[in-house]
This record gives sequence, C-alpha cells and structure tokens, in this order.
Amino acid sequence: MTNLSERILHLLSENEPLDTLHLSTILKEDHQKIVGAVKSLQIIDNLIIVEQQSRKTWELTNEGSQVSENGSYEVLVFNAIPEDGITESELLKIVSNAKIGISKAISQGWIIFDKTSMKIKRKVDNVVDEVQQHLQKLSVSVDNISDNCKKDYKRRKLLQEVVVKSFLLKKGSEFSTSINKLETELTPEMIMNGSWKNLKFKPYNFDADGQIIQCGSLHPLLKVRSEFRQIFLEMGFTEMPTNNYVENSFWNFDALFQPQQHPARDAHDTFFLSDPKISDNIPFDYMEKVKMVHSRGGYGSQGYKYNWRIEEAQKNLLRTHTTAVSARMLYKLVHCNGFKPIKYFSIDRVFRNETLDATHLAEFHQVEGVVADYNLTLGSLIGVLHEFFKKLGMQKLKFKPAYNPYTEPSMEIFCYHEGLMKWIEVGNSGMFRPEMLLPMGLPKNVNVIAWGLSLERPTMIKYGINNIRDLVGSKINLQTVYNSPICIF
Repeated sequence: MTNLSERILHLLSENEPLDTLHLSTILKEDHQKIVGAVKSLQIIDNLIIVEQQSRKTWELTNEGSQVSENGSYEVLVFNAIPEDGITESELLKIVSNAKIGISKAISQGWIIFDKTSMKIKRKVDNVVDEVQQHLQKLSVSVDNISDNCKKDYKRRKLLQEVVVKSFLLKKGSEFSTSINKLETELTPEMIMNGSWKNLKFKPYNFDADGQIIQCGSLHPLLKVRSEFRQIFLEMGFTEMPTNNYVENSFWNFDALFQPQQHPARDAHDTFFLSDPKISDNIPFDYMEKVKMVHSRGGYGSQGYKYNWRIEEAQKNLLRTHTTAVSARMLYKLVHCNGFKPIKYFSIDRVFRNETLDATHLAEFHQVEGVVADYNLTLGSLIGVLHEFFKKLGMQKLKFKPAYNPYTEPSMEIFCYHEGLMKWIEVGNSGMFRPEMLLPMGLPKNVNVIAWGLSLERPTMIKYGINNIRDLVGSKINLQTVYNSPICIF
C-alpha cells in the first residue's frame, strides 16, 4: 500500500488535479484499492486535498450484455422464421425470450401472424438490428445513443443508470512525494529525551469501531425482558415466583371466576395433562366459597347458576396465563400475615393450544402487573399504566372497553407506534371482580388493578421483526441475535 501511495504522489506532482478513476486506469489497479491508498494519505495533515465527486452514467445490464453479444430478441425471432413460416409453439422452443421478441417484431412490422395457416411469417426480407448496434456503441460512448433510446432500453432492462463516485486529488500545503511514517505511540523515552517535539503523530480516530469481542450474546427477548423487569423494580413492584408451569384448573380458571363451560377451558384451547391428570392441592374452605359464588352467587353477585363440579377444577394443565399465579399470591397474602398493600409483577411463559403462524405461538411470555390497595379506582389503573408505558418510551396511549371474566371494568390498551404510524394493541387490563377477591378473604374496600402484556410483540416492534418465527424457534438467524443492540425504547 505504501508503494502505491508513493506512486500516486509522484503522479500528482506531475499532473494536478487527478481523478481516482483516471489513476486506476494509469496504474492498472482496482479503483477501490486506489481509494484505500488515498484515504491512508488523507491521515497525513495537509499532504493532499481530496474532493469527493459523482457523476451519472449508463451501463449494460447482464441481459443487455447478452443482447449486445448475440442480438436482440426481435431479430433472433425474425432470423428463426423460415420462408413458409413457423408455429408459435415451435418458435418458443428454439428462441429464448421468444414472446418478447415476437411482440417487438410485430410492432416493428417485421412479422405477421397468419390466421389461415396458424403460423408466424415474415413481412420483410431482412432487418437491421439497431438495438444490438446501439448497445455496442455504448461501450465506446454514451453520447452515441439518444435519450429516448436510453429510456426505452432502461424500460426493457437492457440498460441501467449508475452513479459513479470518485475523488479528485490536489496538492496540499505540505505536499511531498515522500511519506514520513507517523508515530502511533508516545513512549517514556520520547518524553525523557524530548524527541517528541520534532515528531509527527498519527491523529486519533475516535469514530473507529473497536474490535468485536468474541463472546456470547443475549437474545432480543431477554434484553426486552430485562428492561421490563427493571421498570417494575423501579416502580416498587415485587417479583412473583412463577416456576410452576403446571397448574390445576381451579387456580387457572375457577379462582378467577371463569365458568367451567367457558370455551377457553376446552381441549382445543388448553393443553391438559394426562399424567398426573388431576390435582387435590386445593384449599377446601376457599374451594367451597368459589363453588358457591359460581353455582349460587354471593357477595352481591348472582353467579353463573350452573352445577359446579370439583372434577373439572382438579384437572391439571399447562397454565394459560400468569394470572393464575396472581390469584395464588393474593390468597397467600390474606392467609399468611393478613392483608397489606402490595405491588406484584411477573414475566414468564404461558401455553395455549394455538395454530402456529406468523404472529402466534403455542408457547409465549406474559408480562403481568398487579396492585392491591384500599379504595383503588379505574383512574388509579390508568395512572399506573401511563407511568409504566412512559418508562417504556410509549406516551401516546388509548384505552378501549373490553370484557374479561375476572375483571370489571376491563380495558384494552393501545399505543401509537411512530414507525408504523398507527395504533396497535399492546395489552389488556382491568379491576379484579369482587366475585374473585371476596372469596379469598380480602377486605371489601380493597381493590386490585392488573394488566397483562405480551413480551414477544414489543420485541418484534422494537427490532422490526414481522414474523414471530424469525424471533424464536429453529428458523431464527443466530447472527441477528449476536448483532442485536441493547434494547432502548
């Protein structure tokens, strides 16, 4: 590279200014190699002056190069037609791109389709291949072709307009044909003998990338999960234990005032276990209260008026939501040390019997927040949600009334996505119903507000992923995981 740099300087001393494209031709070197040498010379202060320039030009596409060498499609079609004509099907077999050639030859008036014999026949004795001639002239000069022809050949994808970038070199105020090596390190010896005063040092490049460290990398889901978790902790929440993937139907459905005839409790929506099939780990007194409020009503509610069955409540399943964990924690809160205001959160896996597609998985994560305190209102819920999403960088929120079996009122949460320029649903929320809370033994003036989010959806939005199978599963690009930046909303 040094030898090439010196050759460039010698040529510049004799001919000023010099274009790097011209240099590439003179020195018979690749243009990118010339540019690399010029950039190394730029480091030396005031040695050369470099001006970037660009110009538009035309060049043949791969298809255009073939036409320039072999002839245009219309001429190839014309030459392939015998005196007595040929059928279209036969012509398609012997000439590549014959359909384009037939269309062009007909429009030029060279050939005709004879409906009597059902053959394609010549209308003229001979033709001139102007397209091939024009494309061959292009290699000499673009000025040999009219602008209309250029546009036509561009439309036919025979020509393409390209921008050629190069650099114009001039002598600097301290120009020299020799290169003095710049020092890269200030040593103790230079300081002691004072030689550093007469030396030139290579300037620091603060924009240079550091060496890539070979190490493991966090998956985008883990990065977003860490950010969610940090926000909850900053807001004073306590993390709930969520290591029990298997729940019985009582905690997953019945304790949440979800009737046993609900469609979500069908095998088409829930993964039920065959071994062990049932669980008896249900507090008996609490179960009797839940049974009563389901079948006969209570606590100001008329219930669902059906025959509640313990056999349904005992069925084991893979939990369909982490709200089952919230129900268990609220029950423990009352029956261990008596009620005290709390703020809980959890981020963990849930399981649904879903058909896999670009936006759905059978196994995914739920982000849940729960606040239990005296005299909470819907305004309290909206205020907490605004603060939570503000910390995520999402400040434009909308709430839409919704229905959930265990919350009333319920709200879907929508956020305006600046990149997509539209409102998207980011979660669900509500206030737990008295039919769920009072059987647990919570005081009447205690309310519980809660919300649930997906972990995968915000991650897909953050990293611009359209197909969830590109985020998790066997098709994920591991290099994408390695290159993904630290998540900052």
